[in-house]
Amino acid sequence: MSVRLWLLIGVIAGFGILSAFALADVGYFGILAPHFQSWGGGQVFADLVILAVLACLWMDRDARQHGLNAWPFIIITVFAGSFGPLLYLVAREVRASGRQKAPA
Repeated sequence: MSVRLWLLIGVIAGFGILSAFALADVGYFGILAPHFQSWGGGQVFADLVILAVLACLWMDRDARQHGLNAWPFIIITVFAGSFGPLLYLVAREVRASGRQKAPA
């Protein structure tokens, strides 16, 4: 496995642990609630939505170039945020490493 793949797996694991603690503490909607209690929270939420939309657009275009289906990752992004693009990058890395090992 490549260093890039190990780094992605590490980021997913760390973020997964943080997310699990947050979900256990306040639940899914409890994570979202603070973003609707102040203008600052609303700005952060709007920023995250913009980034998620841009990530989905990028995944769609990039997936076509790499022969992948972006839709599962877009759906994950809608419900689980950064996990969608992170898992997409893992899938793309695994596919790329598989192509390098395939005989010509």
